[in-house]
Amino acid sequence: MMAPSSLLPLLAAVALALGGCASPAYYLQAVGGQFELWRLARPIEAVRADPAIAAELRARLAAAARIRDFASSALALPDNGSFRRYAALDRPYVVWNVFAAEEFSVKAREWCFPVAGCVGYRGYFSRVGAEAHAASLREEGFEVHIGGVPAYSTLGWFDDPLISTFIHFPQTELARLIFHELSHQVLYASDDTEFNESFAVAVEEEGLWRWLAQEADPALHAAYERGQRMRAEFQGLVLGARNRLEALYDSDLPKEGKRREKARILAGLRQDYEALKAGPWQGFAGFDHWLGQDGINNATLTSLSLYHRLVPAFTALLARHHRDLPRFYAEVKTLTVLPKEERREKLALPPEAPVRTDRMNGNRP
Repeated sequence: MMAPSSLLPLLAAVALALGGCASPAYYLQAVGGQFELWRLARPIEAVRADPAIAAELRARLAAAARIRDFASSALALPDNGSFRRYAALDRPYVVWNVFAAEEFSVKAREWCFPVAGCVGYRGYFSRVGAEAHAASLREEGFEVHIGGVPAYSTLGWFDDPLISTFIHFPQTELARLIFHELSHQVLYASDDTEFNESFAVAVEEEGLWRWLAQEADPALHAAYERGQRMRAEFQGLVLGARNRLEALYDSDLPKEGKRREKARILAGLRQDYEALKAGPWQGFAGFDHWLGQDGINNATLTSLSLYHRLVPAFTALLARHHRDLPRFYAEVKTLTVLPKEERREKLALPPEAPVRTDRMNGNRP
C-alpha cells in the first residue's frame, strides 16, 4: 500500500476530477480528514507499550484486539490491517453525517461520490461544515438531521483504525461497531445505502451473538439483553411512525391536511418515546441524542430506516443458509450487481417489512 503522504496528492486529484454532486472544497476536506487519521494512527502494540497512556485505554485496546481477531477467525470478515492501529482525536465524533428529506417524503436525498456511488447522507469531518451544509439545505426547503458518527469504513481501500471516538464504548457496542464496519469491506452495492447498512447490521448482530456465546460474563449478557429490548422498542416506534408517514404522503389528502396529520404522528412518536423512558426503561435516555437539534422530522426517521428496514430480509437469508456466513456473503454478493429493484425482489422483502424484536435486531439509532 502506498504511504499516506504519497496518496494525498493522488486522492486530491481524483476528488477534483470526479466532482460528482459536490464541490472540490468538499472533497478536499474529506481527503484532509482521512489524512489526519493516517497521520495519527499508531500500531496497537506501540500504544499499549507507551507508559504515558492510561491503564483503562490499555485494557480497551487489548479488548479491541481480541474482538478484531474474533471477527476474522469466527465471522470470516477480512483479515487485514483494519482496526489494528489506534488514532486519538480531540473531538467526540470522527464525522458528522447530514441527512435530508423533503417535507412530504421519507426518502433520503442522495449525494453522489466517486467509488461509493450515490448515498443517502453527506459526511463532514467538522461539525461546522455539517452545520453549514444543513443550513443551506434548510434554505432549499429540506428537513435535515445531523448525526455524529464514531466510525466509518473506507470499504477496504485503506486500513481503518480504532479511534478514540469509540474505543471506550461498552464491550458489546465496541464489538458491534467493529463487526459492522468490517462487513462493509465484504461487499458494497453502489447507490444503495439501505442495502449496505442493513447487511452490515445483520452481520454485526450475528457476530455479536456468537461473540457473547463465548463470553462467560453474566453481567455482559444481562446488559446486552436489556439493551436489545430497548433498541427493539425504540426501532418499533420510529419505523412504525415512518411507515405511517409514508402512507400519509402517498395519500390524496391536501397539503394542509397532510401537515396536520404529520404533526400528530410525530407528536405521538415523541409521547410514546417519553412514556418508555419514564416507564419500562427506568429513565434511560440513551436515544435522546438521536432526536437532534431539529427534533423529529422526515430526515431523522430516514437516518434510522436506512440502517434497519432491510435487516429482517438479510437475517432470513442468513437463516436459510443455516447461519453459514461465507455462504451468506457469497449469495449477497450476487445481489450487489443487480439493479436496486431486482435486488429487493431477490430479497423477497414485503413493502412494509415488520421490525424484528429478537436477538437479531440492530442498534443504529
